[in-house]
Amino acid sequence: MIGIVDYGMGNLFSVSKALERINIPYIISDSPEELGKMKGLILPGVGAFKDAMVLLKEKKLDQFLHTYVDSGRPLLGICLGMQLLFQESEENGLHQGLGLLKGRVTRIPAELNGESVKVPHMGWNKLTFNQHSPVLHDIEEGFVYFVHSYYVSEMKEQDLIASSTYNVTIPAVVGEGKVFGMQFHPEKSSKVGMQLLTNFANAMEQSEAIL
Repeated sequence: MIGIVDYGMGNLFSVSKALERINIPYIISDSPEELGKMKGLILPGVGAFKDAMVLLKEKKLDQFLHTYVDSGRPLLGICLGMQLLFQESEENGLHQGLGLLKGRVTRIPAELNGESVKVPHMGWNKLTFNQHSPVLHDIEEGFVYFVHSYYVSEMKEQDLIASSTYNVTIPAVVGEGKVFGMQFHPEKSSKVGMQLLTNFANAMEQSEAIL
């Protein structure tokens, strides 16, 4: 069973409905005790980085997520949830993230090398695979749905699983060990998104829950 982390800033409805479509049982909870019984967790997110970290700390979910990852079970961050996995973000000042992955989040440049783009980056964009990963099993380089103004501009090259281009290279799927992130919304990304969530659930089933 997957636990969806409810800290007050996630799109819980769309994520839960996507899991229902692929017949993956789940719970939605802000309780470390309940979430700690799950074989895998999803950390969704919509909104500002600083506000999200404040809420995670208030509920002591930041400490819990470190303990959970240390147990060897998979965690998936989606959109803002992916950005929270990294060390810091420059959104509205410099703020510390969970630090589960090494890297920094910065604003997408509206203009670069004479090319202009609209920010936020909103809509469908193509995935390019950078390396093999279990989360990409049975997936072709299809299109997925993005809504974001900030992106991971600095990170370990070996943690980049898939990317997109929007004036800059956008890390789209990242991962180290059993910590994964998706900058886009897999729950809104049609067939490709459903397969990505299915693959994460398969990785989850290979992990033992600590009850």
